[in-house]
Amino acid sequence: MLNPMGTMDNHEKGNTIPMNKVAIIKGTIPQEMAVRALRMIGAERAISVEKRILIKPNYINASHPSTGVTTDGRVIEGVAEFLVENGFKEIIIGEGSGFADTFHAYKVAGVTEVAQRWNLQLLDLNKDEFVEVTPPNSLALKKVKIARTALESTLISIPKLKLHNLTGVTLSLKNMMGVVSPKGVMHGHLNEKIADLASIVTPKLAVIDGIIGGEVSETSGHPVEMNLLIAGTDPVAVDVVGAEVMGVDSKNVKHLQLASEKGLGSCDLTKIEVLGEPIERVRRKFRRSIVSRILS
Repeated sequence: MLNPMGTMDNHEKGNTIPMNKVAIIKGTIPQEMAVRALRMIGAERAISVEKRILIKPNYINASHPSTGVTTDGRVIEGVAEFLVENGFKEIIIGEGSGFADTFHAYKVAGVTEVAQRWNLQLLDLNKDEFVEVTPPNSLALKKVKIARTALESTLISIPKLKLHNLTGVTLSLKNMMGVVSPKGVMHGHLNEKIADLASIVTPKLAVIDGIIGGEVSETSGHPVEMNLLIAGTDPVAVDVVGAEVMGVDSKNVKHLQLASEKGLGSCDLTKIEVLGEPIERVRRKFRRSIVSRILS
């Protein structure tokens, strides 16, 4: 096992406002990287050991993680290991795939074996009980049906590091679309609806799987080897860092700006303390799709 990593001071000199900590870890063993990242940000202090945990990966389809489309099961295993070591008892891995059988997607990504090794429950959120919810201070999403398990659990979002045709990036906030039914309710005014959804189901932890990233678009299967994990307790800040790592100006990612305006996190890079690797050292300009370039 890795030893706990020390963290930087939580305050700048003369500044009493805590900085949002986001860790960028580079390596070749995803399980160890995840544990290291979560220790670095003090993740155990952000979530209660008494609460049920829902780990929400991204399985929009059943592509293998090496395509840059879906979450690597080894990252999930590292998060599970950290949780078990810190005394968490009720841990669920849950996703509602948009274009595949969720359990088949789990198998392809190696998640079925992870769940067996760590005695975790696997859940297809598409088959969960759904509860209709009205987002507070709605921008576009008036009512939405959310999987009850997501509403009643502490959420850990584990998205893929990848671009998206319509929203620029698809990271920890957009990943929460998997808890919605039907998925089509999110169509139209997508950025506003992502921010509205995030106000209902806000991840307490976000861990971006950047082992193999995905450029061009969300399902294009254009992999980029990055060997990175990005983690933090502020999902907006984590997504800002993730966008910047892919060479995307986070100021131009509308749903992150809207989520920040809703008070869901910080999109100001000057208020984000990056631990581990600096953004400049690991940044790579991901190729965007023609559609994305036209819409930007």
